[in-house]
Amino acid sequence: MELKTVALVITDISGYSQFVKFHKTSLLHAEEIISQLLEAVIDKADYPLTLNKLEGDAALLYAELGSAEEAGVRDVVRQVQTFFTAFRAKIQDLSNCRTKCQCDACQQILDLRLKAILHKGEVAFKKIRQFDELAGQEVILAHRLLKNTIPSHEYILMTEPVYVLIGESLKTQEELREEHYTGLDPVRIKVFYPAVGG
Repeated sequence: MELKTVALVITDISGYSQFVKFHKTSLLHAEEIISQLLEAVIDKADYPLTLNKLEGDAALLYAELGSAEEAGVRDVVRQVQTFFTAFRAKIQDLSNCRTKCQCDACQQILDLRLKAILHKGEVAFKKIRQFDELAGQEVILAHRLLKNTIPSHEYILMTEPVYVLIGESLKTQEELREEHYTGLDPVRIKVFYPAVGG
């Protein structure tokens, strides 16, 4: 087991629960669509940002920061911004290709949105067989942040350890707020709303 300072990224597809239906054709098409969208997003991740695992409609990625924390975090934020462009392009592509299918999943592709959680902290890496498992309070916090009070379904949420390192490098509308979770101190976050079209 080893402790490392990392940037954590969780991407999550908003609208997934309503998107997946129990009718056999719809479910198969929904899962196919979600898989292609996740692939489009994670294909944009470049080293040092590394996919750790898929979690249903979400992906957990991390980047080891080492001594160049500011540069590392800025690179991760830049990459996350490209996720939204790739996601929107794939949504359009899938919607155009599936116009003839009348199942709920194929007809509701354009309702899906992407959100991203970015956090920085010290994480324990433990090897279980061939898998690197990330553990610790910072990983728990990043996952808890998926359940927040943000009314939008498409955003980049950054915790204070991330947004203090990037300064004013994002030129999009932002909102400073606090999220509250049982057993944790209030979490100061900034929320960025990616511009439509990129």
